[in-house]
Amino acid sequence: QVQLVESGGGLVQPGGSLRLSCVASGVTLSRHVMDWYRQGPGKERELFAHITTTAGDTYYPDSVKGRFTISRDNAKNTVYLQMNSLKPEDTAVYYCNTGSAILWPWGQGTQVTVSS
Repeated sequence: QVQLVESGGGLVQPGGSLRLSCVASGVTLSRHVMDWYRQGPGKERELFAHITTTAGDTYYPDSVKGRFTISRDNAKNTVYLQMNSLKPEDTAVYYCNTGSAILWPWGQGTQVTVSS
């Protein structure tokens, strides 16, 4: 069974940076496109970053483009999210999952709080 473990969240001031990690087990990550999602307070979970299997292509909505960077290390079965210039509206629980049609069981997520 696939297990996803997200980490790296925390409390950061506006303008700060964080690097999130997502380690997958029970699956060979190199065979799968991967996404990062987030769920803010009172909001639905939203997809906001996508990376292809060889990291040859990425996608971001305008809300995070230029600030967030998704990457992957297939040898470590890990996907990363570098977040810079964080804003209070980035406060959310962050999750990763496959970009395939059938999602894997969700991990526990990692809380990111942007506040002064």
